[in-house]
Amino acid sequence: MQFIRFLVLFVFLTTAVHAQVISRDTIKMGYVLGESDEVLNDTIQLEEIIVSKEKLDPEARKQFMILQNRVYRTYPYAKLASERLTLLNKGMERLSTNKEKKKYFKIVEDYLNNEFEAKLKKLSRSQGRILVKLIHRQTGTTTYELVRTLKSGWKAFWSNTAASMFDINLKTEYAPYEVNEDFLIETILSRAFQSGRLQNQMPAKPVDIDGLNNFWESKAQNSKQ
Repeated sequence: MQFIRFLVLFVFLTTAVHAQVISRDTIKMGYVLGESDEVLNDTIQLEEIIVSKEKLDPEARKQFMILQNRVYRTYPYAKLASERLTLLNKGMERLSTNKEKKKYFKIVEDYLNNEFEAKLKKLSRSQGRILVKLIHRQTGTTTYELVRTLKSGWKAFWSNTAASMFDINLKTEYAPYEVNEDFLIETILSRAFQSGRLQNQMPAKPVDIDGLNNFWESKAQNSKQ
């Protein structure tokens, strides 16, 4: 319960946000995989990824679909976080005194806890781990840094300690050029944006998907030599 309250706070409340927001907000929260869902026509091998045009073997397909489902489930929360943080910043800018800002912050915090805590409690540990990555993708700031800015370094330390019990490191950054899983996440997002399954919101640091694919294809080729 304590970690969920922290997560609600991470997602919606901070004054350090740099994301760019697209105006539409019609995305459906959450997604359940159906019989007709397709997997990318790439070969992946976890933990190390091999990229090719061959057909996925059953286990690789299963692992990819699990990751895809986690991304579909959590991306709307990360997107909403960026939008709410932008609105919060604008609201804070209109206030002149620390007392007014503190009161405003408390009102927003109570509202968001009541509105979203139940939804976030339904996320699994693995989904929470993906959400932490996507929050960094959309805001350019780790969840740990967000809470440290919001509260204090001491609170951030204990927040990270609590999260570690759920196998979630709040300091995790989104690094699609370095981490295999993040490359897959970016690929899943790109395909979902193109198909209209997810609504695109520009991340803090835009990713060249073609360049990213070329990078991993080159890495896969070099690993075979």
